[in-house]
Amino acid sequence: MRTLIKNIKELAGVELTPRLRKQGKEMAELPSIKDAYLIVEDGLIKKFGPMSELAGEDACAPSVVDATGRLLFPSFCDSHTHIVYANSREHEFVDKIRGLSYEEIAKRGGGILNSAKATAAASEDELYDMARQRLDDVMRMGVGAIEIKSGYGLSTESELKLLRVIRRLKETSPMTIKSNFLGAHGIPMEYRGHQEDYVDLVINEMIPLVAKEGLADFIDVFCDQGFFTVEDTARILEAGIKYGMRPKIHANEMAVSGGVQVGVKYGAISVDHLEQMGDAEIECLKGTETMPTVLPGCAFFLNLPLSPARKMIDAGLPVAMASDYNPGTSPSGNMQLVLSMACIRYRLTPEEAFNATTLNTAYAMGVSDILGSIAVGKKANFYLTKPIPSYEYMPYAYGENKVERIFLNGEEVK
Repeated sequence: MRTLIKNIKELAGVELTPRLRKQGKEMAELPSIKDAYLIVEDGLIKKFGPMSELAGEDACAPSVVDATGRLLFPSFCDSHTHIVYANSREHEFVDKIRGLSYEEIAKRGGGILNSAKATAAASEDELYDMARQRLDDVMRMGVGAIEIKSGYGLSTESELKLLRVIRRLKETSPMTIKSNFLGAHGIPMEYRGHQEDYVDLVINEMIPLVAKEGLADFIDVFCDQGFFTVEDTARILEAGIKYGMRPKIHANEMAVSGGVQVGVKYGAISVDHLEQMGDAEIECLKGTETMPTVLPGCAFFLNLPLSPARKMIDAGLPVAMASDYNPGTSPSGNMQLVLSMACIRYRLTPEEAFNATTLNTAYAMGVSDILGSIAVGKKANFYLTKPIPSYEYMPYAYGENKVERIFLNGEEVK
């Protein structure tokens, strides 16, 4: 199927020579073409350019979309979510308002353990139906690729159930989905005081079964104060690597935990959260293949210190920004809001913010070779906006959904 999108007011995020990520000063670059066209064929981007160069057979296609007054962007890639869960946690939200910390709630069996209990009681079909609705909701706001973690199981049976739900989502959603095994998300109450036994369970029982069914692309650990130690994390990552799962890390949300360093040591594709970062962590990331990933929604919802994204970019690092969509610390998958917060709270320019939520998040999912920008040969995942004045309007108008039409794998999603 061949589709022509014509009269695009501005085609943003184009790449003539595709890159896997942008870092430092490169992040300020967002090439675009005004009064443009784009041709899609067989689910891929075939050609694009200014309307003045559209001629011959390129001007004819079985399907033609007139985008007059509208901008076209590559779809958002959300590289950090926990959207397979059974219950909301608004009561803990009220506890936080009353002054309880995230750690205090977790210690009394709330937080992740709360969600784990509800997940254990839910059926696979129930979890699938709830997660599929969340996927559809974020897709309507421009997300075309997403990473989904387990971690609300905390038992072998429940973790496998979560990962099987993610596999079903991969099979039935038009979105590009990556799965992440996060068995080391929290420490079950029965393992408090001897968490090394739970680490043994993750390594000796969970990981082999996850690998046997081919359920996970990545392996993750919550390496932070009150959760898993650097030593725990190293053991788990080593085990996952042996089974072909590439590491990712939850690091430095509560404290400078050593999570960044252990992530870099084991070749993590990304280290995520980073609310607590020092010069040593920034220096450690330089020259590596690890993507620092900031989660603005979590810092906003928990009123945490802001990750030094501006400082990291100025130091020459790449930065990605994802939603952390989950029921306890960031109950939103709105990547348009993440884009706005990148500019408003973290002082990124609109160009930097777009790169942080498209190409660099695609890199953090291991898919920037096929997604994250408008380039010939990449998957045709993009959206058309409502009539808006400029691409700067996207982060500026933070309270409205600017997406009008969505295309995934070259097909319009109705």
